[in-house]
Amino acid sequence: MDALLGHPELAGRTGRFGRGAVLGAARRALEASREAATGGMPVPGLEELAARVAAELDGALAERTRAVVNATGVVLHTNLGRAPLSAAALEAVAGAAGYAAVEYDLAAGARGRRGAAAEALLRAATGAEAALVANNAAGGLLLALGGLARGREVVVSRGELIEIGGEFRLPQIMEAAGVVLREVGTTNRTHLRDYAAALGPGTAMVLAVHPSNYRVEGFATRPALAELAELAAGHGLPLLHDVGSGLLQGRLGDEPSVAGSLRAGAGLVLFSGDKLLGGPQAGLLVGRAGLVGRLARHPLARAVRADKLTLAALEATLAEHLAGRRDELPVWRALLLTVAELEPRAADVAGKVGPAASLRTGTSVAGGGSLPGEGLESVLVEVDPAPAGAAAVLARLRAGDPPVVARAERGRVVLDLRTVPPEQDGLVADALVAALAAGR
Repeated sequence: MDALLGHPELAGRTGRFGRGAVLGAARRALEASREAATGGMPVPGLEELAARVAAELDGALAERTRAVVNATGVVLHTNLGRAPLSAAALEAVAGAAGYAAVEYDLAAGARGRRGAAAEALLRAATGAEAALVANNAAGGLLLALGGLARGREVVVSRGELIEIGGEFRLPQIMEAAGVVLREVGTTNRTHLRDYAAALGPGTAMVLAVHPSNYRVEGFATRPALAELAELAAGHGLPLLHDVGSGLLQGRLGDEPSVAGSLRAGAGLVLFSGDKLLGGPQAGLLVGRAGLVGRLARHPLARAVRADKLTLAALEATLAEHLAGRRDELPVWRALLLTVAELEPRAADVAGKVGPAASLRTGTSVAGGGSLPGEGLESVLVEVDPAPAGAAAVLARLRAGDPPVVARAERGRVVLDLRTVPPEQDGLVADALVAALAAGR
């Protein structure tokens, strides 16, 4: 053990990971080697043992949350953290990282209310009577269902029983919230009369869910949100509209806006903070004051509340929207990039890589459950990975510092600069050159 811990391969890692971590990895390597030797396998030498320990430690580092360059062209890449924060949001997070006035009223010198500033900004940005911030959209939905309909029926179209990433299904959230799912209609066609027939003494809520990560086309029908809101109101029931992506105002493809849902009569609207809003992960509920107030007082509200860093980033992001600076948010800058803006950047990267790289037209996507089926015209850098092959070159790009995440198409390595900040174009080109050279 002493010889292994003193090996030059591990000496530097002791300062990096700590003696305890290196010692634990060394013990596991020695134990595995003893078991293998008992089974007749050759006994590894010191160099091989040190390499195994170093690989385990470096693998642990690779699993940590770290910055990457997103060259996939997927703007809201769920696996890469969805919306990158704006400079203002990053500054706000840094400011709140120490002691911060999270639940403290500086003017009064007394305890304040968590999330009050974010809620005020949400009201101003959407026109809602009231607002509430949860840690994510699933948490917000759990709170809304459990706080307003526990033990009673929630009516929802069969065509809206969505499954989101990680096999997380809406019926499971409803079950966890303690509500009774009442499905109406069919996968492709649900009429207003289907909802009307399902409403009764046991109904507590009508739920409408925007199919944000898929489309039902062709022979399909669903009632307008305003019609559904009128039906729910006529029975004294709230309508909760889960719009998902968080488009505050205006139009973007077929995405519903939060303000539009409120104008249509939804009593509550739920959306994400880290999608088209362009902020941190959060579940945002806006709507009628009576409904939001009930949720704010519910015990679940404490369980799903947002932390101080989320609130700080959210406040800064909402302030950008209200100031008319939406286009300065990284998500919106990426979504609005034109082919004319992308082409010279792509040409410059391809020129630095050399003959292996060329340009072609292609398609970026919004991702993150936004704008399903709608692509964004783009210009791609396509690289011939021979002789190593696409998988090997992509692995080398991911192993870099920082890692560069790209994609493969038809045996070629493809990079889309829509999701790369312009100041990182040179880094991407250098990473490509290094990855290609390593295989020669």
